[in-house]
Amino acid sequence: MTPDALRTLIGGGETLTVEFKGEEHTPLGDRDLVEAIVCLVNRIGDTPAHLLIGVEDDGRITGARLRHGETPDPARIATLIANRTRPSVAVRAECVTIDGKPVLVVEVPAQRQPVATSEGLFLRRALGGDGRPACVPMDGYAVQSLQSSRGLLDPSAQIVAEAHWEHLDPLEFERFRRSVRERRGRSDESLIDLPDLDLAKALGVVDANGSVRGVRLAALLLFAKEDALRRFMPAHEVAFQVLRGLDVEVNDFFRWPLLRVMEECEARIRARNREQELMVGLLRVGVPDYPERALREALANALIHRDYQRLGAVHFQWQTDQIEITSPGGFPEGMRLDNLLVTAPRPRNPLLADAFKRAGIVERTARGIDTIFFEQLRNGRPAPSYERSNEATVSVVVPGGAANLDFVRLLVTEAQQGRALTLDELLILNALWQTRSVTTDDAARLVQKPEAETRAALHRLVEAGLVEERGQKRGRNWHLSAATYRLLGDKAGYVRQRGFEPLQQEQMVLQYVEKHGRITRREAAELCRLSPDQAYRLLTRLKDEGRLARHGSKKGAWYEGRA
Repeated sequence: MTPDALRTLIGGGETLTVEFKGEEHTPLGDRDLVEAIVCLVNRIGDTPAHLLIGVEDDGRITGARLRHGETPDPARIATLIANRTRPSVAVRAECVTIDGKPVLVVEVPAQRQPVATSEGLFLRRALGGDGRPACVPMDGYAVQSLQSSRGLLDPSAQIVAEAHWEHLDPLEFERFRRSVRERRGRSDESLIDLPDLDLAKALGVVDANGSVRGVRLAALLLFAKEDALRRFMPAHEVAFQVLRGLDVEVNDFFRWPLLRVMEECEARIRARNREQELMVGLLRVGVPDYPERALREALANALIHRDYQRLGAVHFQWQTDQIEITSPGGFPEGMRLDNLLVTAPRPRNPLLADAFKRAGIVERTARGIDTIFFEQLRNGRPAPSYERSNEATVSVVVPGGAANLDFVRLLVTEAQQGRALTLDELLILNALWQTRSVTTDDAARLVQKPEAETRAALHRLVEAGLVEERGQKRGRNWHLSAATYRLLGDKAGYVRQRGFEPLQQEQMVLQYVEKHGRITRREAAELCRLSPDQAYRLLTRLKDEGRLARHGSKKGAWYEGRA
């Protein structure tokens, strides 16, 4: 850790992975030090965290005090932490001097297992009620929740004490079989003819060898009678709400088995979802307010991946211009906003997720998020957003409003010509329609792929005649082609985006110089809508041709007409 890197870390303030411990007034005791390390270990995330001793809460550097009568000794600190954590945590500590004051920097690596102090205290790093990071105690449920988010424990596979086979409802087993029959092609049809007990064994939701010895949580969530579900799973609840501004039109709460909840919500979606008709040649295309397949995947994900150790309901909120679906529990370990589309599936409740796949409710490829994005984009609407998610809740917002029917017509036309667009291509086209142009870096962040793969997708769009590139190297950007703008009903959009041709740019610069006497690179860039490098090359070309004279150097240079 260099002093500059440490200053940058301090400048970012306290976060879920950075904690300040000042010693201006009171030295940091060994117990407080160990508890701070345990708190940082039991956080959500897989990147290293840092404890900075000698930095106050407001970011002031006051310096670490002497410890045990000696100067701050990183090796002694690391040994203390290893001896007083269970399981032992190996940290890396070092002393960095800034403005003559020592700051003890302790780097805390991510751990797979929950960690406690040697006294048995579990703490975790979380956002407090004031929105600031804080250390909060962990009970047994919180420890299990952390294990499940890290893929160490399947809560849905846990045996529920006192739950028996008699608590399961034969009608729910039949509902499962009906789902398999109705969703042929996506489901496991071998389950249709199995008796109830054999079906439960095939799904792995009971512990049985002849007789049933234990009922797992997944069995209750899928097949339990309503009174048993209320008794054994008090945290399970699903809300279906229709909101019009501050008015609540529908506010229904269900504590039913999950397949029954899915059927009820799907029926309500179909009843409320309107469809607009679009004719593409002789083909009729229905464009719904919201793609039902995307909503089904989003709701199923909320039910499958929710943290059943946390209180709170899964909320399905139908608002005026969007639908928001939220579920208790943050993203599983390793999943972030910037890798949603590419990270390997990590269900919080694997046994429950497998049952939903075999019933045909969700994609068997486990790429439900891809489906949500793909269905939303192909219906001419903005991409879904997970931006409202945090460590305690996952939230997906599916935008509604008027669809871009011209965009839908473009996609249907491409499909008729034998070119079905991929999700990456849809994301790029949608972004280009929204923002007019993107760089290669912008497109890579959008599709969450390496630059080489992103460039390949861009070149496929260029070969299809949908996109054009402009500029070179780092100055290169991408925009929709004239043919695409024409299909989208915005013929002038191409001219506005494409800008001026080189001959026009030269004439504009010369006219500017004639009127104002001189021009700088910045002024040429603004005039011709070019990047600074492109403007520099244009002015240099005019200078080399003898049409302009250059004065000054570097950023202070200007150009005027030759006498």
